[in-house]
Amino acid sequence: MQSVYLPEDQLHDEAALIEVARRGDLSAFNALVLRYQNIVYTVAYRIMGDQQSASDATQEAFISAFRRLSTFRGGSFRSWLLRITANACYDELRRLKRRPATSLEELPSAESDDGPSLPDDTDTPEEVIEQSELRNAIQQCIQALGEDQRTVMVLSDVDGLSYQEIADVTGANLGTIKSRLSRARAAVRDCLQAVQELLPSAYRLMDNE
Repeated sequence: MQSVYLPEDQLHDEAALIEVARRGDLSAFNALVLRYQNIVYTVAYRIMGDQQSASDATQEAFISAFRRLSTFRGGSFRSWLLRITANACYDELRRLKRRPATSLEELPSAESDDGPSLPDDTDTPEEVIEQSELRNAIQQCIQALGEDQRTVMVLSDVDGLSYQEIADVTGANLGTIKSRLSRARAAVRDCLQAVQELLPSAYRLMDNE
């Protein structure tokens, strides 16, 4: 289908982009991809744990989203897209289920709006190394969670979605979301005690705790 010309003001109008993309226009959908590719990749990376699998899941999520645009009935496009992303990750995890785990790759670059921030100019080289080690430790602890807990924690603590938005994405009820998130946070907190020296003092467990 031939692309439809969109005025400059409509390129920033999500509803207009969605409507044109629903009619099969790739240029409009590509504009949506550019808008959401960082958050989709970051969610996929946090769930999958390595760059290649996250890239595969991200690509599959956008392909699936384009094919299923006709099923979007309004509301939060972001939540709808992240639901598709989570499902793409589940599919990829099932595909990789019998493959041995590999070491974690580097976290998403600071070019991603949702990735780790650049180190402060005042950070010493030692502090930069410690921050990198802590990010890797956090990712390892998140990766050790079950799929459901991992997804809820990523959507809440990485991407800042509300309980209701997470429920919309995952299809679980609010009580289940809160329970999974509580257990996930507790598990990650316990896991991180193995690297207490990297944690801010407020997050360290005392010997008598």
